[in-house]
Amino acid sequence: MMISFSGTQFPKEVILFAVFFYVRYGVSYRDVEKIMEERGVNVDHSTLNRWVIKYSPLIALSAKKNKRAAVSSWRMDLPLSCR
Repeated sequence: MMISFSGTQFPKEVILFAVFFYVRYGVSYRDVEKIMEERGVNVDHSTLNRWVIKYSPLIALSAKKNKRAAVSSWRMDLPLSCR
């Protein structure tokens, strides 16, 4: 699944970095705004909020589709005291 970034003012790399940083580290939008400003990108915290709301579900869905399937069956050995 390809996520469309058409119509955005910022490059997709900037948007993805901001969304991943917010989701991964759980910082506030204002903190992400300051972090982005330190990297030379002036973006408002309300714009960051819109990006997270719009793109984080799409990123999660895309990651889930690309995830390898786990083994459907597994066994756990019981300790000797439970046998």
